[in-house]
Amino acid sequence: MRNKRKIFNDPIYGLISFPFEILYDLIEHPFFQRLRRISQMGLSHYVYPGACHSRFHHALGALHLVTRCIYALRDKGIKISHDEFEGVCIAILLHDIGHGPFSHTLENKIISKHHEEISLMFMQALNKEFDGRLALGIEIFQNNYPKHFLHQLVSSQLDMDRMDYLTRDSFYTGVIEGKVGYDRIISMLNVVEDNLVIEEKAIYSVEKFLSARRIMYWQVYLHKTALAAEQMLKKTIELSIQSIEDDFLPKNLSFFVSNKEHKFESTEDLEVFSKLDDHDIWYTLKNLVYSRDRIIRFYADSILQRKLFKIEFSSKAFTSDYKEDIRHKICSHFKVREGEAAKLILNDNESNQAYTTATNEILILRKTGKIIPFSELSENLINTQVMVKYFLCYPRI
Repeated sequence: MRNKRKIFNDPIYGLISFPFEILYDLIEHPFFQRLRRISQMGLSHYVYPGACHSRFHHALGALHLVTRCIYALRDKGIKISHDEFEGVCIAILLHDIGHGPFSHTLENKIISKHHEEISLMFMQALNKEFDGRLALGIEIFQNNYPKHFLHQLVSSQLDMDRMDYLTRDSFYTGVIEGKVGYDRIISMLNVVEDNLVIEEKAIYSVEKFLSARRIMYWQVYLHKTALAAEQMLKKTIELSIQSIEDDFLPKNLSFFVSNKEHKFESTEDLEVFSKLDDHDIWYTLKNLVYSRDRIIRFYADSILQRKLFKIEFSSKAFTSDYKEDIRHKICSHFKVREGEAAKLILNDNESNQAYTTATNEILILRKTGKIIPFSELSENLINTQVMVKYFLCYPRI
């Protein structure tokens, strides 16, 4: 019988392997292999050339960190059974399997369904294929399993999803301010009254984690140039869907464009979606430079040639008069009509909150045994308010 337990050479964690054969079966499945073709960071490589890693990399990294967490918790006497260990591994491995092309960039643009809902659909389909072996993992993913701390490893304000993507995105972008001390945080994990807690000795590592997250959002994820590129991509896909130029769309994308009104529920929907990835979007862009609509042609060519729009930020919404002035300048410079000029102005806002005290705070285990919310103990609490930035994006004149 072929040995399924392969060793992966991860550029961050080194040589890694996983404790259950079913994990390797899931990794080899076409549903999961598709993640190799889904970029982790959208078009951020237009700013940070090294940021070309995929959701596949991230899923394996998050799985590795969860296995380390389980070993650390077991060493402290926390009871975690073989099945529970396998279940939480399945949950974290598949937590992002529902992402569409370019990950968050095109969320809800092609299909009106959140990626976590689609992840659950994939898990349920795989559960049937694997004769119910994923049932416990699905319970943990949905937070329906009695041991809620297992779900907190997958999804919380200090989960292994965030721990890996910050570490990985920092590595591939070269933004060292985003690096987090995952080793120390994992070694300081514990469980008290079914809640994941961090021992007090690691409080500065938690502060560094939150600081790194804040920096990565404003310096990387919401970098103005990357944001301009991604807003342009969103608008291009939106306009191409509205124009319904099916002859320019690949089969997998055309399926959803032509069936935009029906609900994403059937096995056929999931099967087609499982074949949709970044390559379909690049193929579409390359075709759209021949579109009958000159605005679509302009967008597609601008993205492919990296002729990105100018972007302005403001702490408050841009006035109608200011946007009107920009529209007139676009009409004059590019010789387009008012309606066409309006399509070349992208106006919206982005927000971020590094940490929330409203619900599910990070819990700190003091040396006395008392549990304290992180906000009551930290001297350097970072960005608990929702920070909003308005932007106006338009062609350079």
